[in-house]
Amino acid sequence: MPAGVPWSTYLKFVAAASVSMIVGAQAVHAVYRPLDDLDELVREEIERLKKEREIGPKYK
Repeated sequence: MPAGVPWSTYLKFVAAASVSMIVGAQAVHAVYRPLDDLDELVREEIERLKKEREIGPKYK
């Protein structure tokens, strides 16, 4: 194992890191809800790109 760490300690660390990563990701999606307005953001970006194509590129 790395740096002479016993298997039990290494596996405990990996388990704790994995659980905290999963819980953190779930907390972000439960509290901040980053995907709630995804459809609206995609629609706005498509409209912006359509307008940009009609006008042409800003820099040639």
